[in-house]
Amino acid sequence: MFKGSIVAIATPFKNGKVDEPTLKKLVEFQIKSGTNGIVPCGTTGESPTLNNAEHAHVIDVCIQTAKGRVPIIAGTGSNSTAEAVALTEHAKKMGADGVLQVSPYYNKPTQEGLYRHFKAVSECSDLPIILYNIAGRTAVNIEPATVARLARDCKNIVGVKEASGSLDQMQTTRMLCPKDFILLSGDDALLLPIMAIGGSGVISVAANIVPKDILKIISSFNAGKLDEAQKAHYKLLPLLKALFIETNPIPVKAAMALMGLCSPEIRLPLCEMSKGNHEVLKKALNDYGLIK
Repeated sequence: MFKGSIVAIATPFKNGKVDEPTLKKLVEFQIKSGTNGIVPCGTTGESPTLNNAEHAHVIDVCIQTAKGRVPIIAGTGSNSTAEAVALTEHAKKMGADGVLQVSPYYNKPTQEGLYRHFKAVSECSDLPIILYNIAGRTAVNIEPATVARLARDCKNIVGVKEASGSLDQMQTTRMLCPKDFILLSGDDALLLPIMAIGGSGVISVAANIVPKDILKIISSFNAGKLDEAQKAHYKLLPLLKALFIETNPIPVKAAMALMGLCSPEIRLPLCEMSKGNHEVLKKALNDYGLIK
């Protein structure tokens, strides 16, 4: 179920509130573009600045709009195990197809603490769980041995979104885990290399603006057309660099605004792009043919 191009969908705001009509349009845009799944309330969805009611509402809107046409993998992670459990239980009630569980941030747990945290979440619901490993934001890495232990002991922990940036670590995880354990890229620029070592796809930021192009890399690779996959990858690379010139999701929100997809509104402590970086982004979008 969880493979291919899965978008980490942005949360549109209007005058400080979640812009529900635009969120629905973004979901429809992704489905019509062929996207294989949607992750609301992830990093790109600015989950840390959504209150509990908004968090639940965004997930609910995505589920109700998708109407089963694509899987909805709800971001329900937290640095509080009790909160992660509560969010996961709520996502189950709303009809989510799975959940994305980021490693607890700020607390900086040990590997044993990580194991107990994710095991507690897995025991609260039978929803499939994708672990989210992004030490650059959480200050703790989920080691391959811990991922493998969770995969063995918790049958509904079915995969990992890897944003460590380490292909060496990802290969080790791939070797230690069951053959059907899902490895998803958490970095658009590493999608093609991760596919080559046994990955199943990506949870993508760039798919917010170029969903068909992300799909092109995956479909070409899966069809054995490596030259086509490489061509699509290298065409996309300069745009990806621009999309991460500042902290995600600042640039992708700005790009979506320039393309008329949503407002550039973003919540503090994130703020609008610097003027210089905004010009770099505009040039990258223009060079790619997305704006004039």
